[in-house]
Amino acid sequence: MRKIEPFGAVRKPLVAGSSRLQEIFATLRAENKGGLVVYVMAADPDVETSLAILRGLPRMGVDVIELGVPFSDPLADGPIIQRASQRALKAGGSLVRTLELARLFRTENNTTPLILMGYYNPIYVYGPERFAKAAAAVGIDGCIIVDLPPEEADEVIEFLKPRGIDFIFLATPTTDCARLHFILEKSYSFLYYVSLTGTTGSPSATQQAITQAIRRLRQKTELPLAVGFGIRTPEQVAAGARVADAVVVGSAVVQRIADGLDTNGRQKPGLVKEVFSWIKELALAAHTVSRKRGCP
Repeated sequence: MRKIEPFGAVRKPLVAGSSRLQEIFATLRAENKGGLVVYVMAADPDVETSLAILRGLPRMGVDVIELGVPFSDPLADGPIIQRASQRALKAGGSLVRTLELARLFRTENNTTPLILMGYYNPIYVYGPERFAKAAAAVGIDGCIIVDLPPEEADEVIEFLKPRGIDFIFLATPTTDCARLHFILEKSYSFLYYVSLTGTTGSPSATQQAITQAIRRLRQKTELPLAVGFGIRTPEQVAAGARVADAVVVGSAVVQRIADGLDTNGRQKPGLVKEVFSWIKELALAAHTVSRKRGCP
């Protein structure tokens, strides 16, 4: 059987889609800056604190926010986000509550792109069309549904796309040429490159592997590229931002929130301030790294 190499030849798609996401990536490219995407779990550790963190992220320099939807069986996530999901569910988190947090965020911020990240079951139960209407009403710009394969995503995309909500696809180190072609045909605002095989919070990929993968992807698409999974430190953010358009930090942020809780799950003094201070370091690393114009 002929071996299919990852990142085979595909057509470059035209860029069209959700305006906030397009605008932020266009701005980052014009300013020759790397972007920072931060993931937080909705309602973790509680609804009030979650909203305070969500509202403060743009002031800390975060360019795009991924808002996790709590789910009881997050198989693609490692233990850090699994525990966050359990905390959020215990605090009353749900798909509906996540949409409400997004609505409250939009009362103060109408510019920062907001992406929902989660699993298909809550959306299926809620109803894909109903979900798309609700997401559009509260200002959602994109969705990452980690357990919905690209081949089956049309049942959601048909309701999201007319409302200006992008379905964001993931490429991995094992994505072969046929699958990449299929993904790029359906992608609009950016492509999310998962830099390792495994769950969230797994050990980081090497910088060499990330650089080589981003270079190969640049040959196949003009879409902005975000790289994530296993990125935990300002140094890793800077390294990723040298080659990708944006760097995604998730589990490390969620762990910082968990570190601010006592053994009973109650907040220690200064939790939000500590989280913000650290995220500001990540944003500075992304925004000030030396980058080459064009492809790395």
